[in-house]
Amino acid sequence: MKPFRLAATAAALLLSLGAASQAQTTLRIGLAEDPDILDPTMARTYVGRIVFSAFCDKLFDIDEKLNIVPQLALSSETDDDGKALVIKLRPGVKFHDGEPFDAEAAKFSIERHLTLSGSFRKPELASVERVEVVDPLTIRLVLKSPFSPLLAQLTDRAGMMVSPKAAKEAGDKFGLRPVCAGPYKFVERVQQDRIVFEKFADYWNKDNVFIDRIVFQPIVDATVRLANLKSGGLDLIERVLATDLKDVRADSRLKVATAIELGYQGVTLNIGKDKAKGPLSQSAKVRQALDLAIDREAINQVVFNGEFQTGNQWINPDHPYYQKAFPVRARNVEKAKALLKEAGVTPPVSVDFLVSKGAETETPAQVIQSMASEAGFDMKIRVTEFATGLKQAEAGDFQAYMLAWSGRVDPDGNSFIFLHSNAPQNYSAWNNAEADKALQEARLVTDPTKRKAIYETLTKLVQEEEPILYLYHRRIIIAHTTKLEGYRQMPDGLVRVIGLKLK
Repeated sequence: MKPFRLAATAAALLLSLGAASQAQTTLRIGLAEDPDILDPTMARTYVGRIVFSAFCDKLFDIDEKLNIVPQLALSSETDDDGKALVIKLRPGVKFHDGEPFDAEAAKFSIERHLTLSGSFRKPELASVERVEVVDPLTIRLVLKSPFSPLLAQLTDRAGMMVSPKAAKEAGDKFGLRPVCAGPYKFVERVQQDRIVFEKFADYWNKDNVFIDRIVFQPIVDATVRLANLKSGGLDLIERVLATDLKDVRADSRLKVATAIELGYQGVTLNIGKDKAKGPLSQSAKVRQALDLAIDREAINQVVFNGEFQTGNQWINPDHPYYQKAFPVRARNVEKAKALLKEAGVTPPVSVDFLVSKGAETETPAQVIQSMASEAGFDMKIRVTEFATGLKQAEAGDFQAYMLAWSGRVDPDGNSFIFLHSNAPQNYSAWNNAEADKALQEARLVTDPTKRKAIYETLTKLVQEEEPILYLYHRRIIIAHTTKLEGYRQMPDGLVRVIGLKLK
């Protein structure tokens, strides 16, 4: 009987090993905030975009070099002198509810973005007059006028496709149980605690999906997020503090992935809605003086250990549209004082300085406060929660506002909505007809050289009028366990899960 017992034991061992190899793998991701609604039409937060990348594929995506590449689409071409965009769709794609993704579904999603009440995608797709179905796998976007940033818009939430059946059935509750066509499908959400997804068996690119479940956990405190990563409670965290980077790199169990962001950190100055009509809103010279009081590189070194990139435009200095004719100005306190004198202003200039709660905003704000005081400014820091600060900015209840923008691949996505006089996020309420003309013209031109010349005109106006003081571009810092393989960081800051493996 001994041989039989040995054989039985060996068989049991093989079965247990087989079960172990079949065990579910779970990727646990620590987020810096809890996302807003998980409906791509209605969502507006950066952290939400990170979650969407796991379950809501787009028509197009970007690569490390900022090239636009197909995702749910196969190709695109413009016709009718730039007034139409023809998109060929990927065959064999299914939504998480088993419904097919085809031209009718793509038409539905884009029209939903355009017509749903409260849609944040409507301004992004405002150039689209109508969507036509050419054949079962081809759509044609007919435009009101040529719009060069359109393809770039379709690499973000405006290009995310939702199941028409699920969206119609759920109505305004769609964000509670979203149904898209991405690698993972929605399981559950507990506000402020977790968002759970599981692998979608019929995903079009399923051969490159190796992890069974993804759990996103919002942990606001960056120190706590890092502690959870180190203890093994998380596998990946976003927005590691630059000051923690040395510590992370020294830990052999951890890896770092970084990229300079597409967006910017800046101070928006209230020009058109300042109820107090303070000197900042009344004089460009006063705004220029505040700019000259700030040492961008000192902020980078002191606050961020030199890990960020200083800048003075809505795109970073590595971007192909950056205007090298307008380099970052050096700090000049004496010239700043002289400009205040020319403007007929007697120091100290009192400024209501609105700042969102958090180390990455409050600390640089305090450094700016100290620097500005040497030139004659009294920056009175007022800390608020982010959502509260946005509402106050929209109402014009501030004089200076520390505000970040996560960025878009096309320069229009970083400029138009903040600088055009009729744009929804022009918190400065800056109104300049020449700038409006440049912003509109840049949307009509596709040739990069001609577009860059138009943006040079805009840059000159913004540097003179100073509705926004652009300060620096953050380094996106992702840390993850060495058990996670295949992670690459894109400049948009999103966490892409395709191709990832957990050892």
